[in-house]
Amino acid sequence: MDNRIICVVGPTATGKTKMGVALAKRFGGEVVSVDSMQIYRGMTVGTAAPTPEEMEGVPHHMIAVADPRESWSVAGFTEQADRCVQDILRRGKRPVLVGGTGLYLDSLVAGRTFAPGSSGGETRKALQEELSRRGVEALYRELAQVDPVCAARLHLSDEKRILRALEVYRQTGETITEHDARTRGLPPRYEAYYIGLSFRERADLYARIDRRVDAMVDRGLLQEVERLLQSGLPEDATALQAIGYKQFLAVRRGEATAQEAVEEVKLRSRQYAKRQLTWLRRNEAIHWILWEKEPNFPMGLQNATEYLTAQGLG
Repeated sequence: MDNRIICVVGPTATGKTKMGVALAKRFGGEVVSVDSMQIYRGMTVGTAAPTPEEMEGVPHHMIAVADPRESWSVAGFTEQADRCVQDILRRGKRPVLVGGTGLYLDSLVAGRTFAPGSSGGETRKALQEELSRRGVEALYRELAQVDPVCAARLHLSDEKRILRALEVYRQTGETITEHDARTRGLPPRYEAYYIGLSFRERADLYARIDRRVDAMVDRGLLQEVERLLQSGLPEDATALQAIGYKQFLAVRRGEATAQEAVEEVKLRSRQYAKRQLTWLRRNEAIHWILWEKEPNFPMGLQNATEYLTAQGLG
């Protein structure tokens, strides 16, 4: 089976949704969203999930598939998204992966498997009980004995990763270091062709992000947060810790004004875009399309189409 996929990547607010739809139409594909927050239902405005109009009739997958009360791991996302990609390929279509959550995308393309264990599992519960009873130093010493390489990377304050590493060893007899080395040695599951979108000047990217945040507020971001809370979603839900939602929770609690929240969302979004670019620049396979002051989508689509066609996609 043809395992070639198209990936549209880039920092937030660079036009990935529009480019993904255009390439899906051009290459007979369907879109798979690779966004850690667009999976949640009822969070359309703050996650910039594509509207039916923006989808232009192109099937989209992995959008609004989870209850906001759920907390998804990269392993859970990868497993479900991979089913979507496999189904699209079996039907003779071209998967177009679109999104800015780099870890999720890399894991999906690589076909990475994850060591067993979960936050609600018996082994994790036992370790958490030991943590309360024995303290993190005792567990860290245990980890240092069985997996010194992993322990050397972790600080005592990183309780979550210390527990995870011990959980893997106790459940499988294999250290997390051994597991990661083994899975990294496997060939990628998919042959991926990357189209990267960004701006030539960082200031233009940041200006576009600011305008996008203003548009989200105009479209009802604060009201969306209110609806989620009225539905019974607890304030400490993972979904509400996303940029935009967390800041407007503070408004609802009277801890910030709406304008202060807007400025905070802009700042956090710009910082997030910078982290996304840092992650993506490690991937030398990305074919970058750099916008000037504003995106020129006809030019960008022609550029992307010529590149992908030259790679043998058609």
